[in-house]
Amino acid sequence: MTRRLWGMLVMAALAVAALPATALGAEGEDFDPALEFQLDPYVSIEIAGIDMSINKAVLYLMGAGLICIVAGLLVVRKGLQLYPRGLQNVVELAYEFSEQQIARPTLPDKNRTFQRYFPFIATLFLFLAVSNLGSFIPFPVSHETGFFPFGIPDLGLYAATANINVTLALTIVVFLVTHVEGVRAHGAGGYVKTLIPDAPGAIKPVIFVLEILSQLLRLVSLSVRLFANLLVGHLLIIVSAGFVLLIGSLVGVVAIPVGVFFYVFEWTLIAGLQAFIFAMLSGIYIGFAVDAPH
Repeated sequence: MTRRLWGMLVMAALAVAALPATALGAEGEDFDPALEFQLDPYVSIEIAGIDMSINKAVLYLMGAGLICIVAGLLVVRKGLQLYPRGLQNVVELAYEFSEQQIARPTLPDKNRTFQRYFPFIATLFLFLAVSNLGSFIPFPVSHETGFFPFGIPDLGLYAATANINVTLALTIVVFLVTHVEGVRAHGAGGYVKTLIPDAPGAIKPVIFVLEILSQLLRLVSLSVRLFANLLVGHLLIIVSAGFVLLIGSLVGVVAIPVGVFFYVFEWTLIAGLQAFIFAMLSGIYIGFAVDAPH
């Protein structure tokens, strides 16, 4: 355990130190951490007026999806062992956690809801966890160049889930699935009735409007929570690295432990926790729509 902890701290220090001269201009005067989240297209694609360009957000999302798919395929193709080791152990641990800690407590067995949506909830959790964790590994995705030859971008940190478009898209999918499943379980009229609580007749319309608003606000709360946590975490790390370069001398070096602290905190706690919360709330919303606890 001690070796792992020291290894993590060393990796964090290297990650903070590897954020270059990346967030600074040539003169060291144009420090703007937000530029690290700027999405310049690597390949410009426009279809029917819709921008489908490939940028670093797309690459990060594709990478996270590819890791999940390849890990599963490798375990299956090698054959499942009675005593799992290596990658199979990791996959089984992730599967068991998704089932026992997220899906079982939130998805009811009514109308085969658990069987139908456990793969969806597990995929959400694994995809977000891989995407969040991978966002703390320095890759050549900075907006600055000069450290590497051939115009390769400098090392930088980026999280696709720190883009509101990504988290909002996932939230819209969860929102639609929730209400489709509610209508499937109760019928259109019956599902609307589940949104009307048992209350005196005079205040039922008011509470019904508030319930509709709370349903719509899920689009904001679910998407912004994930987006804001990843964005702020990365900004804190980048600002710490930039502070070292801006101040210089021994005084600026004080910011390195601060950056390492934020890095370790975000990587070990926030990345996995936010994936867990997003998947857990998604399961709760679907389960409530089916069970109608009102």
